Amino acid sequence: MNMTNENPLVRFVDIQKSYDGVTLVVKSLNLDVAKGEFLTMLGPSGSGKTTCLMMLAGFEPATHGEIYLNGQGINRVAPHKRGIGMVFQNYALFPHMTVWENLAFPLEVRGMGKDEREAKVKRALEMVRLGAFGDRRPAQLSGGQQQRVAVARSLVFDPDLVLMDEPLGALDKNLREQMQYEIKHIHENLGLTVVYVTHDQSEALTMSNRIAVFDDGIIQQCAPPEVLYEKPENAFCANFIGENNRLRGKVVEEVNGNVKVEVDGSDATVEAVKIKVEGVGARATLSLRPERVVVGPKKGEMANIFPARAEELIYLGDHIRTRFTVCGHDDFIVKIPNSAAHAHLREGETVDIGWNAEDCRALDPSD
Repeated sequence: MNMTNENPLVRFVDIQKSYDGVTLVVKSLNLDVAKGEFLTMLGPSGSGKTTCLMMLAGFEPATHGEIYLNGQGINRVAPHKRGIGMVFQNYALFPHMTVWENLAFPLEVRGMGKDEREAKVKRALEMVRLGAFGDRRPAQLSGGQQQRVAVARSLVFDPDLVLMDEPLGALDKNLREQMQYEIKHIHENLGLTVVYVTHDQSEALTMSNRIAVFDDGIIQQCAPPEVLYEKPENAFCANFIGENNRLRGKVVEEVNGNVKVEVDGSDATVEAVKIKVEGVGARATLSLRPERVVVGPKKGEMANIFPARAEELIYLGDHIRTRFTVCGHDDFIVKIPNSAAHAHLREGETVDIGWNAEDCRALDPSD
């Protein structure tokens, strides 16, 4: 359950969705979104995240369960009466209208007077720093400018809630990163509530207060970005968020909340925190972030120290991404800071590498 105690702005209760009456695309969704929160639904294609957004927007009916907005059930409320702003990847701007007319349109539909319309359009354009572009048509704007107009249009009628479905997917890397910060700042400045869908984990980490990780129609974990990254609850989340070393093996001992796991294909035993794994004899996946590994630790300094052979070194400016063979696995990644003593390691060289037991998580056996 991902429920909060206060009065949430959005509440999904026992939501299921099937398109064919047989297969559940969303299996059982219970989720609260607090007022002012930026919640991202993150997951691979087909995991159910966009379907959840479409049910909240009113474009798809829920097969089972109820969605609440401000305490009111909205399953039978038409999309245009929900008062929700929407931003899509394809911008969905009217090509025959100017930027100004695109923004004024949702206000006209709501029967707003001319003076109030003008004030709101002006404010929305300034919010996305396009005050001088009101007379242009979408075709005369860059992709990034068009997306900013789409964001402005979703905000112009002061909605309680803005939904964004992969809004930056069509932009190039630099522009996408710039827009991430712009949307984040607009959210913070206006105190908006945003539900955002993406399959891009770095985008989710950058922008969100909380991230709900979807897989196979179920939320696998819902937590703030730093918790999700540092303390994944299962092997799927550990692998989906950020770069991650995985070692598979069998639990051979339990000690003080930790387990010792004999790694497949080697005689190495690794000590790790017991998170989601059965007792002695059970299969486990060990999860360890590359930046948590130390090259050349002193003997006895860490619970886990093993000889490792450097197979490949890639210079990435601030760090050297090094692939080692360790514990019988040749795909073990370590990020060595450029300033570190071992940054001048050579391919084929063997050194000790190590990590603390508390930085290594014993999780469910993954595929």
